[in-house]
Amino acid sequence: MSWLVPLIALFTVAATFFVSPPVLLTGFVLAGTIMAAVHHAEVIAHKVGEPLGTLVLALAVTVLEVGLIVTLMLGSAEGAATLARDTVIAAVMIILNLLVGLCLLIGGLRHREQSFRQTGVSAALATLSALTVLSLVLPNYTISEPGPAYSTSQLAFVATVSLILYVTFVTVQTVRHREYFLRPSSAKTISSQGEAESATDPISSPQALVSAGLLVVSLGSVVLLAKALSGPLDAAFEGAGLPRALVGVTIAALVLAPEGIAATRAALANRLQTSLNLALGSALATIGLTIPAVAVVSIMIDLPIALGLSAKGIVLLLLTLLVTTQSLATGRTTILQGMVHLVIFGVYLFTTIVP
Repeated sequence: MSWLVPLIALFTVAATFFVSPPVLLTGFVLAGTIMAAVHHAEVIAHKVGEPLGTLVLALAVTVLEVGLIVTLMLGSAEGAATLARDTVIAAVMIILNLLVGLCLLIGGLRHREQSFRQTGVSAALATLSALTVLSLVLPNYTISEPGPAYSTSQLAFVATVSLILYVTFVTVQTVRHREYFLRPSSAKTISSQGEAESATDPISSPQALVSAGLLVVSLGSVVLLAKALSGPLDAAFEGAGLPRALVGVTIAALVLAPEGIAATRAALANRLQTSLNLALGSALATIGLTIPAVAVVSIMIDLPIALGLSAKGIVLLLLTLLVTTQSLATGRTTILQGMVHLVIFGVYLFTTIVP
């Protein structure tokens, strides 16, 4: 089925050039294609091993997110300036509060207490704090450009340093200090059913190459299908009288759903390190790659872009970074930390709908 969905997506994309397929059908195909893309990314991830595996999955998800953001920005003049900001902050809130909160809560309920390597998590959080503040908070306090926006030179500079920070983190994660991101040797690898974690069947090189090709097809199809849905999506939110910021939440939730499932499964299997690698890696890729990509599009086609958060958004972002740093400061977690993160996400979602 994982090979059939990308082919169906290609057929649907071709059909959009001649007719307008039903919105519901296009939406189902888009969701299936996203799931297929993440599946093939997971196949490649299994082939290359940890922590490169979680990096592959995070990069695949980020490519999806960038494609959706840029496509919707180009297809919707109204609200396009804030779409990238709304999607990036939604992704950060979903990852650090909803996803991390669920992993800590269900992992704590099943295993009582879970452990992870605190060195790698601290490195990720330090990088993430710098990236989020530089991208989403600082624009409110610069004076070269009016409003919560960077000037062209400032945007190019921040995009460059964001990319440098992300590449440096990836180098540390995969080369220089790879051991920081592996599970502690003392962590239990036996499931609650008393069975050892079963090793999945080895992935052959031809199978990995096929998955790589289908991954490229899936990613391209997602971008083109999103373009076909951009108009109906905007109209649906406007007709329902919902805030435009919910478009960003919808994009982030749609893209992150498969990765969220993978992270929660890992937490249930008492592999919290894998869950945190997935979550924090995605958050870092979201900022470190999405902002530079959107900045390039903005500069090339002279599209205005506002990155600065509102006062409410800044408060929730700083609260999230503070609580996440404290929750993951000891290398051990319980259900309490998970519940705190879920409450913060609930506040974010409610105040987005009822500002």
